[in-house]
Amino acid sequence: MRRISLLGATGSIGDSTLDLVRSQPGAWQVVALTANCSAEKLARLAREFGAEIAVVGDESCLPELRQHLAGSGVEAAGGAEALCEAAARPADITVAAIVGCAGLAPTMAAIEQGRTVALANKEALVSAGEVMTAKVAEHGTTLLPVDSEHNAIFQCLQGDDLADVRWITLTASGGPLRTKLLAELEAVTPAQAVAHPNWDMGAKISVDSATMFNKGLEFIEAHHLFPVGLDRLRIIVHPQSVIHSMVEYRDGSTLAQLGPSDMRVPIASTLAWPARMDTACKPLDLAAIGELTFFAPDEERFPATKLAREAAHAGGGAPAVLNAANEVAVAAFLAGQIRFTQISAIVAHTLDSYAPAAPRSLDEVLAVDAEARARAEAMLEPA
Repeated sequence: MRRISLLGATGSIGDSTLDLVRSQPGAWQVVALTANCSAEKLARLAREFGAEIAVVGDESCLPELRQHLAGSGVEAAGGAEALCEAAARPADITVAAIVGCAGLAPTMAAIEQGRTVALANKEALVSAGEVMTAKVAEHGTTLLPVDSEHNAIFQCLQGDDLADVRWITLTASGGPLRTKLLAELEAVTPAQAVAHPNWDMGAKISVDSATMFNKGLEFIEAHHLFPVGLDRLRIIVHPQSVIHSMVEYRDGSTLAQLGPSDMRVPIASTLAWPARMDTACKPLDLAAIGELTFFAPDEERFPATKLAREAAHAGGGAPAVLNAANEVAVAAFLAGQIRFTQISAIVAHTLDSYAPAAPRSLDEVLAVDAEARARAEAMLEPA
């Protein structure tokens, strides 16, 4: 029986991960389950899977969590320190799926245990790439990518020498707004932005897909996971979301990973690695799909990928600034404070106003993040 912890158990990645765990009775011992709040759901999951501990990041939700766990034998805890303590508990694999920079410290705590971390929190690697990869090397941790694109690249590489790679291509669905004109984007509502045509995701990542910031963040993440050089990474829009990424080798061969738009596929790849496991995912029917199409990104309508590429080339603290400003802007858009098109504008202005040196520790990453958030928040104006 393998021990598993899940940081971010009540989100979409958590749901998919626990569905896979549920499909293999007797194969897993659940150590820790965490959530920001969602106390009732977290308690229900902790009871179902017999978790050792359940943790809410928002400490004000702890009394409710304790109430729902009364008599269960599951330990309950709350707060940022408790999240890190739960992440540090011995586990064979920790799935790190806390959204945003809030997941950075718990993910680092899991990495420091020197086991296997399945990373679904792209923002952590974007903000703290050098710090995190150094910790991975220091502790001999196995870092497995959960994002469908990076998991696809990981599968296509299969241990091949990165020196043989000519291109790594990240595919992007283009999101729900791909065909809208620039003028139409001004009036996009949060409901329209989160209505992804292919994937069932949380609100923040859905908006990131609509703006293309999701792909920009993934571009930076790929740079750290697969260090072939920024000039050998590229993005292509593929609306069907069937090909999840591609690797072209110097001999002209291109390997692509195909699969359904279901996060259980890449998650299963990490849970079973280096083997495979069964899933209940519907097999691809290429004849029914009919055709696969590809387009170059339109960086006039969706400048996020350009901003991310420039931040990656600038280095230093720029990626952390980009990520922090984007989190602030997306939250403001979802709250109705700003227009959709202002998300990229706020990120661009924050990058222009703040160019910190590369952070060398977790504390320095968090300091850059806090300053960037403050600057982005100062730019918020009513829509």
